[in-house]
Amino acid sequence: MDLDERMYVQDTARHWWVFLLGGIAWLIISWVVLRANYRSVVAVGVLLGVVFLFAGINEIGMAGISAGGWKVWHVIMAVIFLLGALWGFFEPVNTFFALASVLGLILILYGSFEIIQAVVSRGVNPLWWLGLLTGILLILLAFWVSGSDHAYKVNLARRAYLILFWVGFMALFRGITQIMFAFGIRHAGREAEAA
Repeated sequence: MDLDERMYVQDTARHWWVFLLGGIAWLIISWVVLRANYRSVVAVGVLLGVVFLFAGINEIGMAGISAGGWKVWHVIMAVIFLLGALWGFFEPVNTFFALASVLGLILILYGSFEIIQAVVSRGVNPLWWLGLLTGILLILLAFWVSGSDHAYKVNLARRAYLILFWVGFMALFRGITQIMFAFGIRHAGREAEAA
């Protein structure tokens, strides 16, 4: 690693705690979502808007420390999540039904992104395998979601709970990933200082 790379890693590692706080926030969101007892489709749509808002903010933070093509992907994800948040706040009923329709696809894309990011970062992140595991679990959840879609068309209340379950686990996986990423950045910074 040359001097410029070490300085970049050290500068990024100073802010490792921001990702730790973001991961903790995701875990809290997950806990709230998984414990929620909503009876209204409107409440589910607004809650999803909040989740998308936090996801968009998180992606903006990731874009700030990423370089090259990864920065572009994080910006694209941030825009998508922020547009989803706006839609969740202004059209919560439509958000609920749209999410029910495309959640499997979203989880496959997000899980694939997590797997690629974990494999690429394995040289600098000793906990890269947790990102890989998170991506695999997201893809398995996507197949489960897509397969269970037909069973929940009749009962709207069950469908609302199932969507809350999916969103809660997405937030849980994101929280775990962010915490592991924070400690990975911290570890890389310490190694750069030692070199």
